[in-house]
Amino acid sequence: LLDFCRDAQLRPPVFQIVSDRRGGRTAWSSRVTVHGKTLNARYWYDGKNLNNAREDAAECAVKWLTGSNTNSPTQSWNW
Repeated sequence: LLDFCRDAQLRPPVFQIVSDRRGGRTAWSSRVTVHGKTLNARYWYDGKNLNNAREDAAECAVKWLTGSNTNSPTQSWNW
């Protein structure tokens, strides 16, 4: 995602880690804001897998930016 944003001359993505207390455990996920849109990771993870949450959100953002997802901005970028 960082490389994609750099190549497309977009501002760097901003990641946020979020948590949700579930019973006696805490589930973790991530969201990323890129090109004015905030996208959530698809899944929740155990605390030891926070990097997976971040990568999940990044993958969702790349899919959105490249048109692999609905409402992608690529239609207006003339790529």
